[in-house]
Amino acid sequence: MANVVVVGAQWGDEGKGKIVDWLSERADVIARFQGGHNAGHTLVIDGEVYKLSLLPSGIVRGGKLSVIGNGVVLDPWHLEKEIAQLRGQGVTITPETLMIAENTPLILPIHGELDRAREEQTSVAKIGTTGRGIGPAYEDKVGRRSVRVADLADDATLELRVDRALVHHDALRRGLGLEPVDRERLLADLRAIAPTVLEYAAPVWKILNEKRRAGKRILFEGAQGALLDIDFGTYPFVTSSNVIAGQAATGTGIGPGSIDFVLGIVKAYTTRVGEGPFPAELNDADGQRLGERGHEFGTVTGRKRRCGWFDAVLVRQTCATSGVNGISFTKLDVLDGFETLKICVAYELDGKRLDYLPTAADQQARCTPIYEEMPGWSQSTEGARSWADLPAEAIKYVRRVEELIECPVALLSTSPEREDTILVTDPFAD
Repeated sequence: MANVVVVGAQWGDEGKGKIVDWLSERADVIARFQGGHNAGHTLVIDGEVYKLSLLPSGIVRGGKLSVIGNGVVLDPWHLEKEIAQLRGQGVTITPETLMIAENTPLILPIHGELDRAREEQTSVAKIGTTGRGIGPAYEDKVGRRSVRVADLADDATLELRVDRALVHHDALRRGLGLEPVDRERLLADLRAIAPTVLEYAAPVWKILNEKRRAGKRILFEGAQGALLDIDFGTYPFVTSSNVIAGQAATGTGIGPGSIDFVLGIVKAYTTRVGEGPFPAELNDADGQRLGERGHEFGTVTGRKRRCGWFDAVLVRQTCATSGVNGISFTKLDVLDGFETLKICVAYELDGKRLDYLPTAADQQARCTPIYEEMPGWSQSTEGARSWADLPAEAIKYVRRVEELIECPVALLSTSPEREDTILVTDPFAD
């Protein structure tokens, strides 16, 4: 059976939550493979709004197994809070519906403190993090000083892991003017939260491989977007993990040959939260209109998103680095009523035309967009469920995007409601 990876193909906030929820109805397992609780998903199901930032989107669908893979960094206290919130909305969460990889690194309170202290420094440019400790937690993972889920089961191991981490963190904290870590309090907090986390701990790599061999459909859910990838994003204004589709394998423990289809989620325009380059950004009435119509505020932070026209250069680039087989085109209805639409088809850098975003930060900052104009449409596309429901100009716009990004549209989303989706190619088709 087909296994599908869903990745954001812009800077995140593309509408992955709805698409994953839409696809999860046909999947048996939904697995998160990277990121932390800094990337939000908003789901609207039968009028009920669910806001997720750590748990896989499939958790709100009964009869599915939701998995948090080892590529995620896990804040155990946020996990407890999010589970309680969803249970309060009537969602059933048990060890049979949720599993957490035993080798998943934990986000500790000291990670958030370090994250925020760095962002408050004025001597260097801000990255624009959410301050939730995701970056420092990944640093500790690579530095081999993480406390992982399995460590919570043995007190002696837990103390060793904490002591190893504090050797590093106390030195950093001195340099930032912070008090040393209260070791006993940290250990007490971890001991207290341990039963909550360990209830869901499992050898996820083994379970996923067994599910695959049994012919179950697995949906791999990414957070954020490929332009925030630590290697291929707009560095250093990126997240601290790999976001592109290849991470689905290493972030869950399943072989790359098990991935059958990569679905890239793309907005009909472009948005970005936080700092960093944004060649097609609009600081005018059109940008304001896109933001208002699209309700462009972060699910987690509430921060206003920067808005711009669709950037075909960037999406073509992310489709290549993630091996995208088809895209899901979301928020087409936000473009309703624009007399003229623009698509960024190339950049100009120092008098030269480029068909990709250069790696060097100073060159990225100097790139200016080259636009192609297309006529807009006055009719509403909201709620359309077939091509016949769309204005001719809207169809032309979608087809032109396909040509420019060199990737076909597999799904077309026309509202936050999961049923308002036009299926072109079934990612789960064998």
